[in-house]
Amino acid sequence: MEEIANAREGGGEPLVLPRSEHSLSRRLVDSDALKILFRLRRLGFTAYLTGGAVRDMLLGKTPKDFDIATDARPGQIKKHFANAFIIGRRFRLAHVRFRGGKVIEVATFRKNPGPQAAAVPEGVGAPPHAFGTPEEDAWRRDITINALFYDPGTATVIDHVGGLADLRQRRIRVIGDPAERFREDPVRIWRVIRYAARLDFTIGDDVLGQIIQQRHRLEECSPARLYEEFCKDLLGPRTRAVVSLLRENGILGHLLGRIGEAYESDRAAFGRFAALAAVVDAEKEAGRSSALAETAALFFWPWAEPLLASAGPDPFPSLKKAFLNSGMAVALPKVMRAHIIDILALSGRMMRALSDGRMRWSARGRAHYPFSSRLCFLASQGRLPGEGESFETLFHQAFPGRPTSGSGPRRRRRRPRRPAAQ
Repeated sequence: MEEIANAREGGGEPLVLPRSEHSLSRRLVDSDALKILFRLRRLGFTAYLTGGAVRDMLLGKTPKDFDIATDARPGQIKKHFANAFIIGRRFRLAHVRFRGGKVIEVATFRKNPGPQAAAVPEGVGAPPHAFGTPEEDAWRRDITINALFYDPGTATVIDHVGGLADLRQRRIRVIGDPAERFREDPVRIWRVIRYAARLDFTIGDDVLGQIIQQRHRLEECSPARLYEEFCKDLLGPRTRAVVSLLRENGILGHLLGRIGEAYESDRAAFGRFAALAAVVDAEKEAGRSSALAETAALFFWPWAEPLLASAGPDPFPSLKKAFLNSGMAVALPKVMRAHIIDILALSGRMMRALSDGRMRWSARGRAHYPFSSRLCFLASQGRLPGEGESFETLFHQAFPGRPTSGSGPRRRRRRPRRPAAQ
């Protein structure tokens, strides 16, 4: 830790691993990313592969994204790449697009702008001091294992912050002073938990202590930004592990209000969530993803299930009131909340129908009927439905002679036209 601090303050030399001392090969890098890297080099710019791609390849994993950092400015990138599109307000970067929807992010090296960044008006591009050197770019990042560079020209891995040592020790460490970094941006607490859970790494004691002390600061963050982080965990890998580690460190209550507190205090409810999430995680690993609304409804199902059981024939008002009164720091958009409530309410009706044999089959016409059918099947059977299976399969098994009438939405009757006035 002391050596790294000295390197930051004194501009120490980075650790550079030659090809013979690491496992990363150009063959592992996306071909389009290599084209960008080598074109930038031919044009006289410095360009490295960076972030999660370098980390994952060193761990023997297949990267999801290939991000590039360079000293070329956004305008220069746009000039030399016809398929580049500039995005961002506060700090502009380039998305280089390829066929099939592939996007490779190319960002200019930058440094931590510090408190003076607050003086930059919203919507204005990055001030000149925001751009930096490769070393400054590495030190501005959140955790050490995400601050490594790979230079394809020399086939070397460049480490300014001690990330290689942390990879070997399977440890998550914050760059700089954890107390200061968490005060600057409390969302870093969530990111540390996420990477530790996804990679099955340990968290340093100094970092863990600051997480416990400053976890309440998450409630002060932008609700919309917290929602973005929440979506990353719902749609990303190892959702069960991430949420379990958030619960273990007492963070769920700060993010999800009474809902999070229920998961932290009720072992049975969280156990039901963990069982459901394990099935969905396996689906993700197999390359079968689910819609965000469906995954979010699954997340809230163990909490909502007892509410649905006592809500009566129309559970929508009760669910909406429970969400609004939960005190969540994560802001669910109104449309997404409505989708989640619809899926949960319909799933609750399906679960009741499996016990009492009464079902409004006109519900087949609802947009979220397939999602509710899958959730009901998963909640009752502990697995997702296979080929040709659905809620109706379970209903026919429970009530073999019961007809499933009302196969679609009701047709609206037309009133007879009035005769024209004579």
